Parts: sequence; C-alpha cells; structure tokens
Amino acid sequence: MPFSPDDMDVRLAARIRSEREARNWSLADLADRSGVSRSMINKVERNQSSPTSALLARIAAAFDMTLSTLLMRAEGGAGAGVTRADERARWTDPETGYVRAQVFPAPGSDFPVDMVEVEMPPGGRVSYPASSYAFGRHAVWVLSGRLELSLGGEAHELEAGDAIEFGPPADCTYANGSDLPCTYVVTVLR
Repeated sequence: MPFSPDDMDVRLAARIRSEREARNWSLADLADRSGVSRSMINKVERNQSSPTSALLARIAAAFDMTLSTLLMRAEGGAGAGVTRADERARWTDPETGYVRAQVFPAPGSDFPVDMVEVEMPPGGRVSYPASSYAFGRHAVWVLSGRLELSLGGEAHELEAGDAIEFGPPADCTYANGSDLPCTYVVTVLR
C-alpha cells in the first residue's frame, strides 16, 4: 500500500539520520559532503521541512548512492516479489509537483537495476548535479508527453517513445515546457 506524503517525509527523515549516523558523521560532515546547509539537513531530519528531489539527490550523492536508492531505503519493504501498480510507493516533490513511483525493484531488494516512473507536471523543472549520476549508468524512456532534457548543457527534446542513455556524469535538468503532463521512466544500473 502506498505511503501518504506525510508518512514518506517521516520515513525520509529517519533514513537520512540513520545513514548519517551509520557513518558516524555530524550534521556538519554531511553538510560539507553534500553542499546542503547544516540547518536544512537538521530541519529535514526532524521532519520540519519537506525535502525537494534536488536536495535529496545531493544528500544521496554524499552517501555514495543514487536518489532512487535513498528513497527505496526510506520506503523499506520485504524485497523481491511482485509490486502491483496501485501498491507502488509514490513520492511527490514539494517544489515541482513531480510524482515518483518505484517500479522495480521492490523496496528492500538488492537487485542492481532501478526503474522509476516519473510524472512531470506542465511547467515542471528539476535539476541535479553531476554527482547524482556518478553511481551507475542512466537511461530515460519517455512514455507520454514531451521532455526537455539537458545533459551537461546539451539539450535534447524527447517525445513519447524516445529514449536516451546518459554519458559521463554531468549536470542534468529535466523540464516539461508543454501544457500536458510528461511521463517517463528512469532506469539506473547500479
């Protein structure tokens, strides 16, 4: 059963604190490694602020993991098995309104491929630093709508059915400049 947005924020707060403490890092240590301010990390860990996807990507990179892995660990779960479409854990970015649903693997699994479905609302835009892409190979497949993808400053216009494999880690921006939602799948080989 999917988590409510409030429950997911609680789980994320606990997971970030747990990952930080498992490394014996202070808030300042995580701030230095992630480029996120100590006060913002403190607010997120105390569930006083809903983190954006860009902020979570910076924190995940500091932990040497992908955003997908951090969110999967927060979701918890039993591991391998069938995940029904209506049971997928969903998370909504508070800044852009994009909705992320873990397709595969089930939370708790150590399978080396992540598949995440994202619905980017009209006008939505999110940017990630190159460090977010340092932990695996990435590919994006557009299911519906149009996606404007900038990889290291190189612009790509993708439409339904189009796919792209990322090259070396580079700053990346996903944008939907259309009047309709865009749905795409991000696949990461860890």
